Amino acid sequence: MGGIAHLEKRTLGWGETPVLTDVTLDVGIGERIALLGRSGTGKSTLLAALREEVEKTTHRAALVPQDLGLVPQLSTFHNVYMGRLDDFGTLRNLGTLVYPRAKDRGEVGAILASVGLPDMLRKPAETLSGGQRQRVAIARALYRGGAVVFADEPVSAVDITQGHHLIGMLHERFSTSVMALHNVDLARVHATRVIGLKGGRITFDLAAADLTDALVAELYA
Repeated sequence: MGGIAHLEKRTLGWGETPVLTDVTLDVGIGERIALLGRSGTGKSTLLAALREEVEKTTHRAALVPQDLGLVPQLSTFHNVYMGRLDDFGTLRNLGTLVYPRAKDRGEVGAILASVGLPDMLRKPAETLSGGQRQRVAIARALYRGGAVVFADEPVSAVDITQGHHLIGMLHERFSTSVMALHNVDLARVHATRVIGLKGGRITFDLAAADLTDALVAELYA
């Protein structure tokens, strides 16, 4: 299994404020990693650091950020299309803003339908519910594609059944994933590896099959 990102004894944080210390971590190609821990323990910080490492390589990455990163006034089509903005030139992208090509509309429409948003190409993102906006952000990542997806609480606004379906779709599209998850059951089902964060450190890093109820209880105590 090859490596896709590496951190060695790193202190991670925002500005002068450390959030995680002494972080040593490798992400292998083909791994499905779930980051677990209470809010504020550094899951988003670790996710961002790993993404920065991947961006230094030739591996293409997609992102589902916690704040979703949607433009409220734009349609669902244009918000999903933004996943490939860097694949095209400025003239092509400006033209798509005014009059999208039939091929692009068809591709984006199919992805939106697959995440449960059929016939919503023209709906402004600001008119959607929280769960619908989250699915648009997932659709944008699916449309972008690549070797790895980074997702920060990607299904927190949908029910558990939808959550399983959407994470399953991401894993079908991307060979490698790193996800901060709020639901331990989702991690147990979909991850191959789980990393627990508490007190500014990684408290465990193990195969998902080895995650015990006692470890979970201690992590969230």
